[in-house]
Amino acid sequence: MDKFPLYRAGNTRSTAFRSLLAAILLAVVTVTSLGVSLDWQKHTATKVPINAAQIVQKCQALNVLPGPPNNFHQRTQSDRHVSGTPPTLFRNASIWTGRVSGHEVVIGDLLLDKGIIKEVGSIKESVLDSYKDLVVIDAGGAWITPGIVDLHSHLGVDSAPALRGSDDTNSLKGLVLPWLRSLDGLNTHDEAYRLSISGGVTTANVLPGSADAIGGQAFTIKLRPTAERSSSSMVLEPPHTLNGTHVDPSLPPRWRQMKHACGENPSRVYSGTRMDTIWAFRQGYDTARKIKDKQDDFCVKALNGQWNDVGEFPEDLQWEALVDVLRGRVKVHNHCYEAVDLDGILTNEFKFSIAAFHHAHETYLVPDLLKKAYGKTPAVALFATNARYKREAYRGSEFAARILAENGLKVVMKSDHPVLNSRHLLHEAQQAHYYGLPHNLALASVTSTPATVLGYDHRIGFIKPGYDADIVLWDSHPLALGAAPKQVFIDGIAQIKEPHTSKKPTAFQRVPKTPDFGKEAEDALKYDGLPPLEAKKSYSDIVIFTNVHSVFLRREAEVQEVFSISEAGVAGVVVVEHGNIVCMGVSLDCPSAQYAKTVQRIDLEGGSISPSLISYGSRLALNHIDGEASANDGRVYNPLKSDPPSILGEGPVIRAVDGLQFATRDALLAYRAGVTAGVTAPSSSAGAVLQDVTALHITIDSSSPSVSTHIAALRNLLQGGGEGELGAHFESVVQGTLPLVIEVQSADIMATLINLKKETEAESGTSLQITLAGANEAHILAKEIGEAGVGVILAPSRPFPGTWKSRRILPGPPLTQDNSVAALSAHNVTVGVGVEEQWSSRNLRFDIGWAALEANGSLSRSDAIALASVNLERLLGVKTPVTDLVAVKQGTLLDFEGKVVGVISPQRGVEAMSR
Repeated sequence: MDKFPLYRAGNTRSTAFRSLLAAILLAVVTVTSLGVSLDWQKHTATKVPINAAQIVQKCQALNVLPGPPNNFHQRTQSDRHVSGTPPTLFRNASIWTGRVSGHEVVIGDLLLDKGIIKEVGSIKESVLDSYKDLVVIDAGGAWITPGIVDLHSHLGVDSAPALRGSDDTNSLKGLVLPWLRSLDGLNTHDEAYRLSISGGVTTANVLPGSADAIGGQAFTIKLRPTAERSSSSMVLEPPHTLNGTHVDPSLPPRWRQMKHACGENPSRVYSGTRMDTIWAFRQGYDTARKIKDKQDDFCVKALNGQWNDVGEFPEDLQWEALVDVLRGRVKVHNHCYEAVDLDGILTNEFKFSIAAFHHAHETYLVPDLLKKAYGKTPAVALFATNARYKREAYRGSEFAARILAENGLKVVMKSDHPVLNSRHLLHEAQQAHYYGLPHNLALASVTSTPATVLGYDHRIGFIKPGYDADIVLWDSHPLALGAAPKQVFIDGIAQIKEPHTSKKPTAFQRVPKTPDFGKEAEDALKYDGLPPLEAKKSYSDIVIFTNVHSVFLRREAEVQEVFSISEAGVAGVVVVEHGNIVCMGVSLDCPSAQYAKTVQRIDLEGGSISPSLISYGSRLALNHIDGEASANDGRVYNPLKSDPPSILGEGPVIRAVDGLQFATRDALLAYRAGVTAGVTAPSSSAGAVLQDVTALHITIDSSSPSVSTHIAALRNLLQGGGEGELGAHFESVVQGTLPLVIEVQSADIMATLINLKKETEAESGTSLQITLAGANEAHILAKEIGEAGVGVILAPSRPFPGTWKSRRILPGPPLTQDNSVAALSAHNVTVGVGVEEQWSSRNLRFDIGWAALEANGSLSRSDAIALASVNLERLLGVKTPVTDLVAVKQGTLLDFEGKVVGVISPQRGVEAMSR
């Protein structure tokens, strides 16, 4: 067993509680005995139930609020301490404690022992001398934070890889199901636990899904494996009554958690409306309120010794958790997006509090509405930039976190794992910081704030003596791009065997100096969440960029750094006329006096100019809102899986260019982040049309029909079995003039495709251009892929074992020395980076910067930019190069300090991003 009794009996609080209970029982017996004596002759004696003491105890405890005993921090070891765990001392660390509203940083030492934090700061040698077998780690000034706490996760219930036998996220048995428990479906074999720990996540609140209005009870778990190997042994503070556990009457109850959901999800699942969902809520809470009222009436009689006809204590196992909500003993987590739904939740009608609204994409527009909720103002749990995937998320803003914080609301960043891989939950906090959330609140948003919202801020979320020994040692400042743990401790136990660390630039050891987005945040409110996003053309045909620290340009099929302040010694100047660079160098090389007075000057303040990026892999510019059929291009058929609709004729090739919807918000946001072109499957580009057909796109996966059937169909097409336009395109593939892009994840299928390529080339005598996209498992065949001349587009760039066919990933540091980009590049594979969802196109710049940082110096900044520019052009058959350049103020495309301020285009001139 990993657990020991949590609290010691016999403390002051316990003694007082028992004394009170004894007095109550004495009063009951005395009054009852007196009644018997006085009424003896009337034969109306009160009959005292044999379990009167238990009844009184239960009634007295009904309204006791959860929390730790008064002596909790006097404990000398954690209830989760594992015998044999050595004490650990960190020397010379920069310790972010979470205290003083997240502003306290202690430069010093940290001592862990018996599962708890013993000392922080300057530790006396006499204290250390008392320890034997002390493990000493010299942090060398590195940052230490509390372990990351994920307020909204489906770890263990929506497991990786996704299999039907372990899908326990939602019950579809009714809108209101408060009696269900996520713990009963918690899969201890989820492969994501290890990955999430490697990102610094130590605690997760595992919620039921959002199909139901009330989906059931959530449980907060520690992610480390236990010797017991059970689900219940992972629970942080299990309710005393869990699975019939004996309840010590001296202990206060522990916090419980519950999931609610409103808006589109319950309506879609149950074919209803918002009105139906709210009515279901009201019915459920009315049922619970009636039970609570009966309990209160019962207890008034019992505590006053009125035992006659009192009956049994009114309770119902199905509804007891919802009754506890009304008693203020449950933290309610409410999936809720829009103002109409936030306004409709019945906290004031039924007098219960909401711990946090989750997703909550419109909360930043209505902060005062949230303050009207019953009890404490709810916290808000957000994505940083994930939005517009359905209608109720359409007004989501990257500035929501900062606006809510400015209005005094608690902000939490969450993963909704596996919607976002919780391994990278810290990246949500980093992005929130980039867009204006203060650094202290950004770090708190994934540590101390979620711990407080959950009711566990007495033991997790902070670095203080007596708290759980859940800490993370980072390789760079945790708000710097690509920050990764050097080691993670849960309950004082190191979690990563043989961790791998990439060396990071010195500048990444401090808090990033993020750009000013004040005007953009104001516009988000001014325009009710839909600010204008179009760029504005410069007022002059000549634009001079000054104070330039670096310039990267295309040189045929490569990107090269052609100017650097480190080599020039001073900042540079770049002169652009009609969208073309006409002069570049130091100020003496490009004297401004030779240009007209009407020239526009832009100070990049130490920024850079580099090639723009290309987005591949999503429905960018095809869909406005993925979840709304009328707002997207719809589905296309796969020629390897089914016959085309007869209306298409024989052998058609569907061209994505025919479905382009220009000026989608995701496309405009991507443009503002340096993405000026997109290639969208099945067969064309998005944004400005570069060419109708860049490559032929097909998908091979494990769905019906079989993979072998897919391969047979592809072989037939490569051997000339296609008809019409499809046959003509496959003929171009065989001739080597048209790339074939194959969406595939499994290394086994890739091996078959490599053999098929060799077979076809032997017959045709020409070399095929084949690109593998998705390619989670490509690293397994890096050598073979390189020798076969096959290219790879990794989408996403940071892999996740989401399916059985994609589970054998190369996760990168700290779990492995290399990431997939580095492993494939080492075998001369041309590698590109793509995205899966259109909203994430705006983050492509961070994806490539992160990939290079993980490569431990094997990829230069030029190589990183190439991953999403010239490499993609080559892999996707883009014959007309994207010659746009991007101007970035204060930094580069590859960090959290640069802000895109303009696009330099030979076709469109210079376009500025100011609103």
